[in-house]
Amino acid sequence: MELEEDEIDLMERDIYIKYVCIYTYINIYVYMFPWKQLPPENLTMVTEFLLLGFSSLQELQLVLFAVFFCLYIIILCGNITIVTVILLEHNLHTPMYFFLGVLSVSEICYTFVILPKMLLNLLSLFRTISFTSCAIQMFFSLSFAINNALLLGVMGYDRYAAICHPLRYPVLMNWGTCRLLAATCGVSGFLISMVATTLVFILPFCNSNKVNHYLCDISPLIHLACGDTHVNEMIIFIFGVLVLVVPLLFVCISYGFIVRTILRIPSTEGKQKAFSTCASHLTVVIVHYGCASFIYLRPSSKVTSDKDQLVTVIYTVVTPLLNPMVYSLRNRDVQIAIQKLVSGRKFSHKIL
Repeated sequence: MELEEDEIDLMERDIYIKYVCIYTYINIYVYMFPWKQLPPENLTMVTEFLLLGFSSLQELQLVLFAVFFCLYIIILCGNITIVTVILLEHNLHTPMYFFLGVLSVSEICYTFVILPKMLLNLLSLFRTISFTSCAIQMFFSLSFAINNALLLGVMGYDRYAAICHPLRYPVLMNWGTCRLLAATCGVSGFLISMVATTLVFILPFCNSNKVNHYLCDISPLIHLACGDTHVNEMIIFIFGVLVLVVPLLFVCISYGFIVRTILRIPSTEGKQKAFSTCASHLTVVIVHYGCASFIYLRPSSKVTSDKDQLVTVIYTVVTPLLNPMVYSLRNRDVQIAIQKLVSGRKFSHKIL
């Protein structure tokens, strides 16, 4: 009799555990897929989005097109020139220029994902983008943006190793380590972007398809979603902190040690040379992390679309433009390599 009661208790316990598991699964499922909270009559299938960025400036459409087109050409020419001279000039076959070259390639890809569509919309009355194309644009734009943020952190570590540990620098930043760090930044960018894009596009879009922006970005699309988006936004925010705040803190700590080391250099010329090699990187870091943090590290309720578009222009146009200009104007080695390229003089080769 006691045995039968024990068996009944065990069965009841198993049923209770299964019930708790099922209840938990249902709650997670509903939170992660918010359209399950909505009645079927409220669900409409969005097949395309309407990008309204700059549509209020009808009289300036041609002027904006001309300005952004010229900037896009300068971005392409500048970054392609940087990549070319780094590949051809053996004096630039160092870790610092290797990461600069990778950053330039990433910036070329980043602007290619965003600017051609924006330029086309400035000349067109039909500013639509399909649901799939919007998801693809968001995925690749976030991938390259995250890659750029992580690369800037790696470049900060490279400057730290070069200035604070010059004797160990060849060991700390050997070519195997450099390739591994660059590959890690790229793979991390694609993986994090895949998660963030999925969290946005699993949301139901049942109210409007009008995106008050010139590209498919996280905040304006989440604002169009129905249902509870808090869990999705929280996960995306955590990724934003990992991608932006952590590398920025790492860069700040690295430059704290760098400044301390530079101040110990006895000669004024040595101090100036050390500060000069860091100034270019710091300029890009401040603009990149500042704009990205303003866009991605705020609650969605705080978003103001007009300010977002202005800051995003700086982030998507000015920052890729800064890389070739800052590094070429402030760097003597790059200037000499560009002069060789323009004059047609031969480069001495060395395999990376």
